[in-house]
Amino acid sequence: MADAPGSLVELRVLEGPNLYFPRAAIKLTLDIGGLAAVPEDTAIRFAQRIGLRNVRPGAPDSGFRQRFALRAVARLVRAIAAETGATRLAVRVRPTSDPHRIVVAFPWRHRNRAQVMGTAIAEVLDAVPGGEIDAVVDQAAARVAAADAGAAPHTITPRVPVVAVTGTNGKTTTSRMVAHIARTAGKLVGWSNTDGIYIDGELVEEGDYSGPSGAGRVLAHPEVEFAVTETARGGILLKGIGLTRNDVSVVTNVSADHLGLQGIDTLDQLAEVKGVVPKITRKGGWAILNADDPRVYAMRSTIKAHPWVFSRDPDSPAIRETLSSGGRATTVIDGWISVLTPDADPDPLVELIDVPMTLAGLSRFNVENTLAAASAALAIGIPRAKVVEGLETFLPDAEHNPGRMNFFTLPAESPGDPGTPGVSVVIDLAHNEAGLEALLEIMNGVRRPGSRLLLGLGAVGDRTDELIEMLGEIGARDSDVMAIGHKQRYLRGRTIDELEGLMRAGAQRVGVTDVPAYPTEVACLAALVERAEPGDVVGLMCHAERQEVYDWIAEHGGTPDSPETLRYKVVSAGT
Repeated sequence: MADAPGSLVELRVLEGPNLYFPRAAIKLTLDIGGLAAVPEDTAIRFAQRIGLRNVRPGAPDSGFRQRFALRAVARLVRAIAAETGATRLAVRVRPTSDPHRIVVAFPWRHRNRAQVMGTAIAEVLDAVPGGEIDAVVDQAAARVAAADAGAAPHTITPRVPVVAVTGTNGKTTTSRMVAHIARTAGKLVGWSNTDGIYIDGELVEEGDYSGPSGAGRVLAHPEVEFAVTETARGGILLKGIGLTRNDVSVVTNVSADHLGLQGIDTLDQLAEVKGVVPKITRKGGWAILNADDPRVYAMRSTIKAHPWVFSRDPDSPAIRETLSSGGRATTVIDGWISVLTPDADPDPLVELIDVPMTLAGLSRFNVENTLAAASAALAIGIPRAKVVEGLETFLPDAEHNPGRMNFFTLPAESPGDPGTPGVSVVIDLAHNEAGLEALLEIMNGVRRPGSRLLLGLGAVGDRTDELIEMLGEIGARDSDVMAIGHKQRYLRGRTIDELEGLMRAGAQRVGVTDVPAYPTEVACLAALVERAEPGDVVGLMCHAERQEVYDWIAEHGGTPDSPETLRYKVVSAGT
């Protein structure tokens, strides 16, 4: 806004549960530079006007002054609210990495009046250095009192069962698996994710719908009787969650991704954001938590729902603790996905080798995704037999799980012997360090002895320099041949030269200096396949041109791998 107060950096309307409150809230990012710089007597006079007694503001621009500012702004919000007739208003105030910026949040019931209040708070802060504090506070309160109320929040109370999935990696695969299992059980399923909105398996709206609008669209559909919502950190931070509650929540993991954006600078802060999803799981529902991720497992202390953990280790202390408190767990025992309940023998559901998404148990991350999906499906009440059927029929292909661990075989150029293997191609989003490591793990798991790994590396622009460099380092360290394939539609403020330089800098840390670059993902794949020999494995971090990559593979005689083909590749790699 051109006429916005100078202290107001951002005013954001959160329509539903969010990082600060379990209901709609206003989030203000405020510049407190003026308050931080005023003389101590001015700061004291400001505090007295808003009813803050016995203060020690500290010297200008000191750490003590910043702490004073946090208290003072919280009190200012309550003072203006009280003078407009609103009592007992909850307020949350947090520092940021910038000592002159803070975040303030308070719940709202009427949009317009709440926005006016947010602007009024900033106007008071603007006036503090001038010293005319009394009049400005009075005027701010009067303006808020006179404002039209405006609309109420649009937060939806679900009419059908809802499974909400969040996490850094694996949330799309897990949400797709849950949706597939529910459809196997005969439910008409609506689900929203980073690809779009799906109704009964059909894509009805393409785009990133991992925020509240996606959930709203799914639940508004009159025929949907079961909903699966993928909930990303961006939607929580920028708009809030569009639902008042969910019945079952899943948190897959928390790892480095999108750090340095929207005030989230650390893994602990990111975990706090992800933790909003299980926090609004209804009492009597289930929160499915990764017991092997300490930040995720710690979320059990904030939930009202029952805890259900998953772990690849049946002897995990977290499993023992959860069972002792009446919760449940899903794990792997003797190669079987098994459910544990207190004071009962394990219930073996299905062997890993019969679950295609796990690649015969090879894919560590997809084993975890499978454990999470099975837990969620059972927790929401889907019959055991249908859960097993769904796990056995969900495939790592472009139909069931596009862009995630899709395996193909390209014919050998000069096969000679009819038994000569072709070239394996693996397509995966792999958008961060953990994702790339998972991709390389899978590639290595289907590599025959003596064959090579050829990696098409790429990165989107909204990642830190450190993360992009680390992608280059990991890729160069763990592959035999690496090339860069740019994602031109996802530069997000960066230049191609900048991204290329960062990835090459990472590769140089492990002694790799010859890293060619190509303008598109398709061009990168074509170049790597041209260099590949029979038995080699080509992996592509694919995001921008997924369909184009699928088309290129088909045009060059490539075919999707069946579960039997994948199993054969895994067995052959181990011989």
